[in-house]
Amino acid sequence: MSTLFEPVAVGDLQLANRVVMAPLTRNRAPGAVPTPLMATYYSQRATAGLLVTEATPVSHQGQGYADVPGLYAPEQIAGWQIVTKSVHDAGGKIVVQLWHVGRVSHNDLQPGGGAPVAPSAIRAQTKTVLIVDGVPTFVDTSEPRALALDELPGIVKDFRQAALNAVEAGFDGVEIHAANGYLIDQFLKTGSNHRTDAYGGSIEDRARLLIEVVKAVTDAIGGGRTGIRLSPVTPANDVVDADPQPLFDHVVRQLAPMNLAYLHLIEGATGGPREIADRPFDYAALRAAYRAAGGKAAWMVNNGYDLSLAEQALKDGADLVAFGKSFIANPDLVERLRRGGPFNTPDRNTFYGGGEQGYTDYPALA
Repeated sequence: MSTLFEPVAVGDLQLANRVVMAPLTRNRAPGAVPTPLMATYYSQRATAGLLVTEATPVSHQGQGYADVPGLYAPEQIAGWQIVTKSVHDAGGKIVVQLWHVGRVSHNDLQPGGGAPVAPSAIRAQTKTVLIVDGVPTFVDTSEPRALALDELPGIVKDFRQAALNAVEAGFDGVEIHAANGYLIDQFLKTGSNHRTDAYGGSIEDRARLLIEVVKAVTDAIGGGRTGIRLSPVTPANDVVDADPQPLFDHVVRQLAPMNLAYLHLIEGATGGPREIADRPFDYAALRAAYRAAGGKAAWMVNNGYDLSLAEQALKDGADLVAFGKSFIANPDLVERLRRGGPFNTPDRNTFYGGGEQGYTDYPALA
């Protein structure tokens, strides 16, 4: 049986252990440019087998929250180079999560104050973050506009270019964010996609953008350096699908021949219950569908894992386990898991925005 602390090959990456730091938005990149403080934060956590960065927009249009870092401008690439060098100097591996928020944005964050974009002009009943009088503040999202058919190749191109930028920035790979109610997930799900063209309606058509993005990214940097994040039933950011099991069975079957490094599955509600009473889903059947289609990528599980749950997941066939909030407060989480604790408690008041407090000042074990 695999153990949490043994090395593992994941695509082109050789990882020291099976513990993954999940992507965690922290809103500490003013002007969308990564900072030296971020380099300290990530390098402190470099004993994880793999670090997945906070979600990182592939374009200005893809931004939905204030002070998140981008990966589409030269100064952003230069900022990330400092981060990746710091992580590599500490012996770690790091991939960047490529993000387009779609409708989960605000006019103030969009180029020229325009409307956020979406599969269909349906407003997300959720919040985003603006800086108001110097303070991160939750506000309602703005009314989106539906993307025109001829705009979609540009979205795909933005993901491809961001993947190339990631290589230039020194990342070991990328994770495509297709989860949590953001743009790709909005296209997948019936509640947010009411299109009647080639990108809406049937499962095959709703999955089209996802497949095009993955093909573009893997063609650019290789499948062995590409992962993808999926969330079949999370209600995050007001997304819902009428019948998610066949939808995601189709998605993973399409991904199987692409030789990806890993599939990152959020089980249940992001940051909430692992099982949702009115949204049942069979994750074991999903993994079986992927393997039956010839998929060999590492299977990463995520949502509320502790050591006991992680060990059981590995017994049940998972390859990697992602930990989120526990990495915020425990930079040396791998060693704390190995020892069975103790664990620092995260300060929720410092999750979003600010400086060192609640970011780089959590103590490590002696």
